[in-house]
Amino acid sequence: MKLLLFPLRLAVGWGLSPRLLGLIGATMLVLLRVSIGWHFYSEGVDKRDSANWSAAPFFANAKGPFADEYRRIVWDADGRLRLDRDATMLSWATFREMVATHYGFDEEQKRQAQANYAKAVEQYDWVIEENEADIEELEFGRDRVASLDRDEREKKIRDSVSSLGGQRDTIRREWNQKAAPVLSQIDTIWKNYEIAQNAVANRDQVEARPPLRLIRPPTNRIDTSVIDGIVPYFDMAIGLCLLLGLFTPVVALAAAGFLGSVFLGQYPPGTGPSSSNYQLIECMACLVLAGTGAGRFAGLDYFLHLIVRKVYGPSPETY
Repeated sequence: MKLLLFPLRLAVGWGLSPRLLGLIGATMLVLLRVSIGWHFYSEGVDKRDSANWSAAPFFANAKGPFADEYRRIVWDADGRLRLDRDATMLSWATFREMVATHYGFDEEQKRQAQANYAKAVEQYDWVIEENEADIEELEFGRDRVASLDRDEREKKIRDSVSSLGGQRDTIRREWNQKAAPVLSQIDTIWKNYEIAQNAVANRDQVEARPPLRLIRPPTNRIDTSVIDGIVPYFDMAIGLCLLLGLFTPVVALAAAGFLGSVFLGQYPPGTGPSSSNYQLIECMACLVLAGTGAGRFAGLDYFLHLIVRKVYGPSPETY
């Protein structure tokens, strides 16, 4: 029984009896837990309900020693997939067939879905043609950055000289500026295509089936196409558990790790309202919640902890 309850003991707090705290101290821990819990929950709801939220800008603008790793997480960071006509057409054609199967389209609806596909392809080709010069510059800059990355010896020399250390970032910024308007137009076509294909469904089909999302093919094992769908619900789950005081040590450590990654993504931190120091402070507060087992004060962990104490017996602290 003790072995079976060992994970639960870790999840609600290792010590069999929390060290004595005054009423004010315990109340402050509860308020801290609830405040952080509400922050996470409300942030998660806002992200879930926002049509435009994405973690991509954060990762794309990362700085510090882990900047390269963060930038690699951005979905199609260099626009390679979106500018690949064959890959884009394949994704859209696959979605067309998935929508037809999802709603059970009749022949007329399938023809409309095909018309939506043809219209999206036409819009895509027009964007590529109108921005041909910028796309060529983008591809040149992208190849230049890739060349600098491959040359490890040159990279070490460049990074050791401050005047050359920003060369790669300068090139990246320049081609990002060139790429942004083009990729934004393509993103709009993706979004409108998703809306148009779902709009083909009639009222009965919509009531029977939820709208189908156009999932973009990942460009890495884990990128923002995956992360964007996870983070809102991660935030909400963390928030709810902290609000309820459920599995607080584990949840607070997960929250601290998340906030710590945000801080490292903007290191060294700046000043002002956008400073990542605020994430660092909340990270430290989460560690306090984890270390004190704060869910055992006015939280569900109190009842779970009673089960643990019943099996393991009271600790010497209680005598």
